Amino acid sequence: MKKSILLIFVSLLVFSCKNDKNKTSETESTFIRGEFILIDNAGVIKGKDFIYGVVIDGMANQLHQKVKPLQREEYDMVPVVVKGVIRPNTEEGWPEVVEIKEIVGVSEPTSELPTKIKSSDNSGHENHGHSSGENHKGHSH
Repeated sequence: MKKSILLIFVSLLVFSCKNDKNKTSETESTFIRGEFILIDNAGVIKGKDFIYGVVIDGMANQLHQKVKPLQREEYDMVPVVVKGVIRPNTEEGWPEVVEIKEIVGVSEPTSELPTKIKSSDNSGHENHGHSSGENHKGHSH
């Protein structure tokens, strides 16, 4: 009898702690490491196994100002570490959004820029997207 009362008490304690953890996780800040971009009032943080929309507020705009000088081109994503609250998205877009609470760090992108392939109307001609007036190293025109 004592064992069953103890078992019930322990299981109630475990379940009540589990419920509290779920309630506080919506307001608790989490460290998030990923690549950030903000374009036309739409922000994204992309990690190895997640993509979050970003709540556009003062902190998101502050992060954008820190990231902008490090972007090599308009659509370049920049590595960041932020502390934020992740919650379900009630609007259109990504399933989850992050509200940035603290900017921990911003660093320069380390990967090379993606190779751009330009399509040519002259299919079958091997000009590799270059016009005859362009001057490039390794090519003689």
